[in-house]
Amino acid sequence: MSLPMADLFEFTPADAPLAERMRPRALDEVIGQAHLLGPGKPLRVAFESGKPHSMILWGPPGTGKTTLARLMADAFGLDFIAISAVLGGVKDIRDAVERAQLNRSQSGKPTVVFVDEVHRFNKAQQDAFLPHVESGLFVFVGATTENPSFEVVGALLSRAAVYVLEPLGEADLEALIERALARFVTGVTVDADARRVLIALADGDARRLLNALEIAATVAREQGKPAIDAAFMRATLPATLRRFDKGGENFYDQISALHKAVRGSDVDAALYWMTRMLDGGVDPRYVARRAIRMATEDIGLADPRALRIALDAAEAYERLGSPEGELALAEAIVYLAVAPKSNAIYTAFGAARAFVKEDSSRPVPLRLRNAPTRLMKDLGYGDGYRYAHDEEGAVAAGEQYLPDGMSSPGWYVPSERGLEARIRERLEELRRLNQSARAAARRSKP
Repeated sequence: MSLPMADLFEFTPADAPLAERMRPRALDEVIGQAHLLGPGKPLRVAFESGKPHSMILWGPPGTGKTTLARLMADAFGLDFIAISAVLGGVKDIRDAVERAQLNRSQSGKPTVVFVDEVHRFNKAQQDAFLPHVESGLFVFVGATTENPSFEVVGALLSRAAVYVLEPLGEADLEALIERALARFVTGVTVDADARRVLIALADGDARRLLNALEIAATVAREQGKPAIDAAFMRATLPATLRRFDKGGENFYDQISALHKAVRGSDVDAALYWMTRMLDGGVDPRYVARRAIRMATEDIGLADPRALRIALDAAEAYERLGSPEGELALAEAIVYLAVAPKSNAIYTAFGAARAFVKEDSSRPVPLRLRNAPTRLMKDLGYGDGYRYAHDEEGAVAAGEQYLPDGMSSPGWYVPSERGLEARIRERLEELRRLNQSARAAARRSKP
């Protein structure tokens, strides 16, 4: 006979791991994933709809995949069956079918079947779920750290919504520490520097953070130490957690060193820091994300190929995994290091954002507005607009595309390196054409 849902969350043993004791019991207790769980966001709507549906939860470790699956079962009052694709097999699927059929006969309701690390099941094992998902016997919830496009069979993927979970941000992890200290980790305090060490080591993984906090707090209590500082935190964590912070270095220092080595065009240093991070256990996807950031922040249009190469390396890693995929990341890092550098786009975008934040909301000039209806045309929408393709060189020289009364701020100043040298020449030519056309327009006025 299936257990009532309350049994899934109540009676957590006092000696259970901190991460288990901290598991949210309600949707509003979940920290992070605001893009899915905020008001009006997809998973929040799904929970509130009253209609459970099959889904794939894709995200890195420690982002709440198991918790969300349990909470969904609880929200709809459904029995919850968990299967580990690492340890389970066809027998577990058969057992789940029998239990779900019993639930259906007794309550008329489907059963939530949660498959952790679903990408570890082969095609035949994944296909075994299909008839039961189609019949409505199962509400299938698969959790995976791998790209489901490559790791989940198409037939199952087409019957499930895919939700992408993100690593927890610094603010989320700080909130998690606060909650743990307030509810479960008693008798010790953790200062700001020690918290930064924890957050850096966690790398967006809530479970990793809570495990490290529990270890440090346990040692502190055993030694009669009421306050945990950064030095104590580093000294008490096991080697597997300390690798990022080896020798007292902060994890973010390594990230900074990698970024600066690429920016400084030092290939060997860039490879060294990337390898240090991988050797320390960092998720290679994190290196891929940093490479994409470097391509846009430090190279930009000086070599637009850099962004494509960084994105291709990230995709190659998703297809190959470790260790083969790490070679693609090394290739991207080397390319970024030797590419011509420019932060002109980064600077221009920052200036534009700062301006818009402080400026008033200027109206769009009528000539730049689209006029799909007769009323809009009668109101003057589109009047006076010059279609650039009809002008010489496809340039409407002298036209003003900014709001009326706003002069060109000149935010984007291309460098003289790589492709931006040619972009710079083109912009100078366009400015000359615009200045000449505007001067001619002024002279023609009576």
